[in-house]
Amino acid sequence: MSRSRNAGLLKAAGFSLTVFFTALTGVAQAETVLRIAMTAADIPDWRGQPDQGFEGNRFVGNTLYDPLIEFDLSSAEKEVTLRPGLATAWKIDPNDNKKWIFDLRQGVKFHDGCDWNADSALWNFDRLISDKNPAFTPYNFGRTRSRTNNIDRIEKISDYQIAFYTKTPESLFQYNMPFLFMLSKCAVEKAGNNLDEFAKAPAGSGPYKFASVVPHERMELVKNPDYWDKARIPKHDRVVLLPMPEATTRVAALLSGQVDFIEAPSPDTIPALKAAKMQITTNIYPHTWPYLLNVARGPFKDVRVRQAANWAMNRQEMVDLLSGLAQPSSGIYVPQQKYYGKPAEYGFDQKKATALLKEANCYPCQINIAISTSGSGQMQPLPMNELVKEQLEAVGFKVKFDTLDWNALLDIFFKGQEKFPYDGINFSSGATDPLNFLKSQMTRFKAPIGGNWGWYSNPEVDEMAEKALISPDPAVWEPLVTKIHEIIVKDARNLFIVSDLNPRAMSPRVKGFVQAQSWFQDIEPIEILPK
Repeated sequence: MSRSRNAGLLKAAGFSLTVFFTALTGVAQAETVLRIAMTAADIPDWRGQPDQGFEGNRFVGNTLYDPLIEFDLSSAEKEVTLRPGLATAWKIDPNDNKKWIFDLRQGVKFHDGCDWNADSALWNFDRLISDKNPAFTPYNFGRTRSRTNNIDRIEKISDYQIAFYTKTPESLFQYNMPFLFMLSKCAVEKAGNNLDEFAKAPAGSGPYKFASVVPHERMELVKNPDYWDKARIPKHDRVVLLPMPEATTRVAALLSGQVDFIEAPSPDTIPALKAAKMQITTNIYPHTWPYLLNVARGPFKDVRVRQAANWAMNRQEMVDLLSGLAQPSSGIYVPQQKYYGKPAEYGFDQKKATALLKEANCYPCQINIAISTSGSGQMQPLPMNELVKEQLEAVGFKVKFDTLDWNALLDIFFKGQEKFPYDGINFSSGATDPLNFLKSQMTRFKAPIGGNWGWYSNPEVDEMAEKALISPDPAVWEPLVTKIHEIIVKDARNLFIVSDLNPRAMSPRVKGFVQAQSWFQDIEPIEILPK
């Protein structure tokens, strides 16, 4: 018998044995499935820019789609930085500080087989900012406005290089990119530029492909084995996303084996979860749970009233309510971050709070606050808000809550306070990047133009922020960001309460998850061990 025929028989025998043992055990062909219970009240919109807050970005935006630049979420030990995505390099034109040149990644294909290139990049940005584009939608425009409002125009330099021209110099322009997702132009045009039709077979270039959806119940994604970033090809076959806004429901689903991974377990369930051998992960990250205050009108226009609210907070009591899954907050950044600086932190002083209210002639001081029942980053909003109300009313506030669905609260945030009768909103907020932080404090980015909800305005802050935005040198802009943070804390720009530690609970079968110091997380490294 020839050597080649012998090798062929051995190969065939090996294949037969594999088939036999697979049929006998069912293990080799078993699909690995990661089932996630989100805090979202519904499936995040998958027609481009997700809703449901940044939880939508985490589970739908960053899975189905790619941005030009990504956050590096590979480490739990360091602050998150930027890394190349669909762009491999970017720089300011040395001859024009309003021109950014981006080199695009070559060899990338969308899930439908269409090529990623300069033409698809230009089309994607045009559909986000121009109502003349046949694929333009008000919801995608609204969800990206704070990140695209400084783009003047975009030009193609070559098949894999484009140039952005900004209306004003923006030295931190690159920080907009992780929030803007690229769709397949071919797939959208095949759907007649109707994104509702596109949603039946959405195509991005991300590490997962769309499999199916049951509206309001579940979405399923499958791994993209041909993903361009080989390190981020998922280590499981399928993801099932389940909206579960109630914390007790999420915990029950994990304990019963219905899901493998849950967001924001309620603190009082942690002992039971640990007793059941569930894994609990936490980490510091730039995310706080404040009240954004309307400083343009109403009681909080007076800095003394804002400061009174901050002195009224017994933050340690809130940390105790959350069983230690948070830390006291006196700013937008957290103390472990490089831009926190040395702000004058607010302690707990009820007498000082009451005296400030009386000095401001707002005693008792009626305030109307919009809160939510659940939502992305909202932690345990109902019991937490009841404690805030108790503490505020102890010093002379009279608090009225308007309890809303999370998406309704998001709508208020994006549209600004001018159309809504609220003195503040309980809106979990992340200092995801220095550009977002600066714009949220600047007068010219008042909502709905940008993320400055409440219309905070301070000429000194505006001057420093404008200086930071024209200097690409970190030695110039980084100290300015830190100084601005110190000023807005002194101004009591928000009612600062706590920053959470991003708790998650997972089945013992879940391995490989790395909890980055970010609101965003990579789920691709997760492995699901056999039962």
